[in-house]
Amino acid sequence: MRNFEYNTLQAKIQGLSVQVGELFADLYRVEKQGNKTLEALEAYKSLRRLLPMENFGYGARAYDRHIGATAAHKATQGIGTRTFDVIDGQLEQQR
Repeated sequence: MRNFEYNTLQAKIQGLSVQVGELFADLYRVEKQGNKTLEALEAYKSLRRLLPMENFGYGARAYDRHIGATAAHKATQGIGTRTFDVIDGQLEQQR
């Protein structure tokens, strides 16, 4: 498994993809398939494509994923640290 220890550019891309993944999750909670939501998803996918691939899994179940895929995927599902909440259909920063 690769890491970002020696490549700060890839680390920045990973960080941005996690943040955009969280933005996508927030927008999806508000407007589901709205234009902003779809644009955020496309931005997320574009950032992920900038990262190299790594082999994930073993044997017949092995496949390639972009490095950092687990953390990025969790962000798109709204799993992890949240800084915003949906109140009355609007994104509000948590205090």
